Amino acid sequence: MDDYYRTRAPYYDRVYHYPERKADISFLQDQLPGKFEKLNVLEVASGTGFWTQFIAKKAASVLATDVLREPLLELEKRSLPESVSVATVSAFDLHKIGRKFDGAFIGLWLSHVRLEEIHQFFDSLHKALNPGAKVILLDNTKSQCQRHPISRKDEQGNTYQERKLDDGSVHEVLKNFPDEAELAEYVRANGSKLEYLELEHFWLFEYVYTAH
Repeated sequence: MDDYYRTRAPYYDRVYHYPERKADISFLQDQLPGKFEKLNVLEVASGTGFWTQFIAKKAASVLATDVLREPLLELEKRSLPESVSVATVSAFDLHKIGRKFDGAFIGLWLSHVRLEEIHQFFDSLHKALNPGAKVILLDNTKSQCQRHPISRKDEQGNTYQERKLDDGSVHEVLKNFPDEAELAEYVRANGSKLEYLELEHFWLFEYVYTAH
């Protein structure tokens, strides 16, 4: 999957310009900045920085991270404020950043985490947060399957899609679709003030990190 996203990085943002997603994208662009106002935000798997540019409007700072350098190179081409910095780091090694944050954003990435690794990811995320940090996750609803049908399901319950790139190559991509109850279960031990909003093409899940 890393090779797929390396190759796709220069034109990844096409997904945000599908006509049927226009209303959802517009709503999210308006809503996200205020949710992170004056917070020091950790963005996990930021990719090309499409969401970074909106979060940075009101956040005190944003550290945009990704395990791949190629998407971050696209992010750095944007006109972003000096409050935005970048780091190449795995979402499973966020403690290596060496600082903690009072906000976190995870956009269109949780769906690419294997079900058997979900709790490992949240453990990594929470180690990089201060108690009381606001966490927001954004991802696709199952309407995304209209463009990319599920091609198979493995023994652990992970689902996959086949994606074709501009060079004609076809890649199998892990893509899960957690529902509200599953999201709540993922953060049950460390989350409070859970909020879930489902749009036509995206869902937004928010909680406050509660350290134990």
